[in-house]
Amino acid sequence: MPSPSTIAAFATASLILLIIPGPAVLYIVNRSVSDGREAGLAAVAGLTLGNLVHAIAAAVGLSAVLATSAAAFNTVKWLGAGYLVSVGVRTLMRPPMAIDPTQPGVSPRRAFTQGVVVNVLNPKVALFFLSFLPQFIKPELGRPGMQALVLGLVFVLIGACTDGLYSLLASGLRDVMLRGRALPFVRRWVAGTVFIGLGLVAATASATSAKKS
Repeated sequence: MPSPSTIAAFATASLILLIIPGPAVLYIVNRSVSDGREAGLAAVAGLTLGNLVHAIAAAVGLSAVLATSAAAFNTVKWLGAGYLVSVGVRTLMRPPMAIDPTQPGVSPRRAFTQGVVVNVLNPKVALFFLSFLPQFIKPELGRPGMQALVLGLVFVLIGACTDGLYSLLASGLRDVMLRGRALPFVRRWVAGTVFIGLGLVAATASATSAKKS
């Protein structure tokens, strides 16, 4: 088990990293504003599950395999990139529809599923765990896998809290946007661009760039 001081240091570093807006935050804000609080929080749950998958994978060494095996890394990279870009292109090609606040365009279930895919098929998340977690592992304490798992769960918990806060804040602005003409623009052009951007991030991910970030 990591020491309390190590957990505190890791939690502080994780909080700083998580409050900086990145692709996951952009996805959460997009879902929360476009489709409401329920869909936004469902997206948060999906992203959290994706983070949990990577935390467990890091504990058993899967992240190391992704970093050292070009075939495994490229498979995950292109699967994730292809899915995200295809969703973005379909969204951009779909004409804007009339907005009914009681009938959100993306169901919470779909938002959850997309959230899982966004994180699970993003190799940068796996490589983040690979480059970030080892700094806080103390081999002399033994059971490095258990240490990695505990710290990974700390990261997942903090991420769920910060992502949830982003969702609540973004969904709180939804009514203002529903009264104007901005939401159809968000649902089509912003949503499509965000998904394509996420796909490009996944497509350009590399072990070298991830370790430098």
